[in-house]
Amino acid sequence: MTKKIEAIFREEKLNVVKEALYEIGIIGMNVTEVRGHGRQGGIELSGRTGSYRVDLLPRVQLNIILSDRNVEKTIETIQQAAQTGSIGDGLIFVYPVDDVIRIRTGERGHDALTYEGDIDMLAEGGAKVEVQMQATD
Repeated sequence: MTKKIEAIFREEKLNVVKEALYEIGIIGMNVTEVRGHGRQGGIELSGRTGSYRVDLLPRVQLNIILSDRNVEKTIETIQQAAQTGSIGDGLIFVYPVDDVIRIRTGERGHDALTYEGDIDMLAEGGAKVEVQMQATD
């Protein structure tokens, strides 16, 4: 089965998270700028004219679709890279994905998600996994 990881975290941690994901073999991802707040309800800022509340804080949302076997490693990587130890570090959601279709080729499922050099092509210890390609007419 395939999963979708949706992580929402501080925008200043985006490059650190991306680099950490590249290191473990995550190649494909989408990033969206979002605004929101969690339990803290925003932050209180003070200025010359007094204090005011900012309740929709800038964050990034990172989306990754991957095979079940890579979910825990990916979650751990995101959590370690995005963590500051302060309130507002973010959340990670995991959803089931029924199917994936690559528009260009029509490939479905696992084949639609696999890229050369990605986490599914790497074996334990970093060695490449041999993939046999079938010739098509």
